[in-house]
Amino acid sequence: MSHAHHAPRRGAGFSLIELMVAVAIAAILAAVAVPSYSEYVMRGRIPEATNGLSALRVQLEQYYQDNRTYVGACASGTVAPLPGGVNFTFSCPTLTATAFTAQASGTGSMANFVYTVNESNARQTTRVPNTGWGSTPAACWIVRKGGGC
Repeated sequence: MSHAHHAPRRGAGFSLIELMVAVAIAAILAAVAVPSYSEYVMRGRIPEATNGLSALRVQLEQYYQDNRTYVGACASGTVAPLPGGVNFTFSCPTLTATAFTAQASGTGSMANFVYTVNESNARQTTRVPNTGWGSTPAACWIVRKGGGC
């Protein structure tokens, strides 16, 4: 029985260079993906504001039909209560006999977004982030970067 001489085996695993290359690739991918994902998350939260304002506008018109004024609306116990929100707070800064303005103001990560609608269904974006979302005020609801409505 002969014993063959075995060459010493190199330890299994990655070399430092291979590990550094993998980390560099991961960092590059993260640098590209994170801003896109952040924009995607913001775009996914905007419908809370636009849908809430659209529904509130319809309820305010129903309130007007019943009362011939908008004064007193946007209150609990009426047909036009303010919607609850997670990323937006709703208010009615203008309520007169013949006009209203309903507003959705962002909170938290959406704090730089403000949308409004009035009795003429004129939709306006009064504030968006300064990072390529467009210029304000805009005569529409901006829902994507570049000022897209």
